[in-house]
Amino acid sequence: MHIVLARVDGGLTATPLTDAGTSDGEPVRLTESGLPAFVAAHEGPGVRWVWSDTARWYPAVLAAGGRVARCVDLRLGHRLLRTALATRGSALAQAPLSAWDAAVALEARPAPATQASLFDDDLFTVAPADDDLDPVVELRAQLDAVAGASEPGALRLLLAAESAGALVAAEIKYAGLPWRTDVHERLLADALGPRVPYGVRPRKLEELAAVLRQRLDDPDLNPDSPADVLRSLRRAGLVVDSTRKWELERLEHPAIEPLLEYKRLYRLLTANGWTWLDEWVQDGRFHPEYVVGGVVTGRWAANGGGALQLPKQVRGAVVADPGWELVVADAAQLEPRVLAAMSGDTDMAAAGDGQDLYDGVVASGAVQTRQQAKMAMLGAMYGATQGEGGRFVPRLARAFPRALDLVEQAARAGGTGRTRDDPARSDVAGAGAVVVRGAEPGVLRGRHPPRCSGPSSPGPAAGDGSHGTSWCRARRPSGRCPGWAACAPDWPRGATGPSRPGRTWSSSCTTNSWCTHRPRTPSGWPSRSGPRRSTPGGSCSVASRSLSR
Repeated sequence: MHIVLARVDGGLTATPLTDAGTSDGEPVRLTESGLPAFVAAHEGPGVRWVWSDTARWYPAVLAAGGRVARCVDLRLGHRLLRTALATRGSALAQAPLSAWDAAVALEARPAPATQASLFDDDLFTVAPADDDLDPVVELRAQLDAVAGASEPGALRLLLAAESAGALVAAEIKYAGLPWRTDVHERLLADALGPRVPYGVRPRKLEELAAVLRQRLDDPDLNPDSPADVLRSLRRAGLVVDSTRKWELERLEHPAIEPLLEYKRLYRLLTANGWTWLDEWVQDGRFHPEYVVGGVVTGRWAANGGGALQLPKQVRGAVVADPGWELVVADAAQLEPRVLAAMSGDTDMAAAGDGQDLYDGVVASGAVQTRQQAKMAMLGAMYGATQGEGGRFVPRLARAFPRALDLVEQAARAGGTGRTRDDPARSDVAGAGAVVVRGAEPGVLRGRHPPRCSGPSSPGPAAGDGSHGTSWCRARRPSGRCPGWAACAPDWPRGATGPSRPGRTWSSSCTTNSWCTHRPRTPSGWPSRSGPRRSTPGGSCSVASRSLSR
């Protein structure tokens, strides 16, 4: 059954519906404070909680010690069904834009607890706003769209995965990642020198700045300013267009080595230095705020904190609590493996068959190092035209023409603003479609959503791959995946743990990797529920979720 939560007239309503969306009882009136108890009383294996946005509803349940197994995130589902080829003829896809189509509003981060607040009395607490639209009506529209889709089963699985991802993101934010402040400070001191006040250059950066000024004969050089550095390099007779790492590495001059080291340490200071530590780590926990589907490609984003890419210099501060262990899952080279399968590029599939795909690209002779292979591959897929990624893309295209041809076709489709009524693609389902060369006739591989561009907003010129590629969404290919062995050579088919028979453990489909912090169990398999503690030494665990309907 579904239980639809809504904020109406300053309070809450919980409306029970069947799996088909029909009424299954009278709506129940609740208060905000009574929500966690209501959820705890009605949570069960057959229940899906339906709400407008998981990030708005779930934190209150988590804060009260509760947890739900399944939900329907209407905002995420609406966006998927709006742009899915399988639902292009549905009433939901053809309806005018509404509040469901609006970009997610990111909440401002609260001030750290150490900062005094002028008014902290409950009198000044603002109640959550009422919902703009009726979630019951939206749920029924989504159920109708899925029921009339050409591939309803695949869509249900995708919607369940996206909503499960929203639950995971909220749980990660609430539980936090164990973070040793003392270790972080020691790592910073080793790299930068003793801590200094904000705005003061640390000792090692100051020493490197002095070396740069001497070697470039520029006593007034400000190495924090790219424009200043560029002018100084040119005065030294170097032909350079930017201060990017890949361009500096090609130059021969005594100032280049200390300049690259300065840039590396400066990045550490500004991205994950003492200011970051003070703002983002509280009570031994880093609480990242992930935004599910926050990127136009459907990938996750982060609301500050650099949570999507913590640098190696500070990862040593992530230390499991006593009696706990960190379990890391990484779907290695996920995007290029999917590209190999979608394009039918057997050479690229072979490059990743049972090994690191980037190492396979190096073995093919396309590039010389694994780092170059990674930059080239991701640069090709995400539209890089300059920098290190853009520089190696032509080599990749020569080694794997079918894969790169698919990317180019998708970029051209998005770049020229094709929409679902594009007569150029009337022979296949949907607009902006891309048919893979060498694939079976009529097999649809991808399209860009109509919001990308249209008659009133023409897309970028043909050949500008960055916009088209970023806006292209992929559809599940039909038939057997020709590169499946390369896509997941080591993936355990239906792997289950002894303490959870029948449960398949997997990473989210929207990120490449994630990490769970779990208590050890005698069987060696993570238990679903561990001790929930609010003390700095505790953690609310984040588990993989069943996507069964």
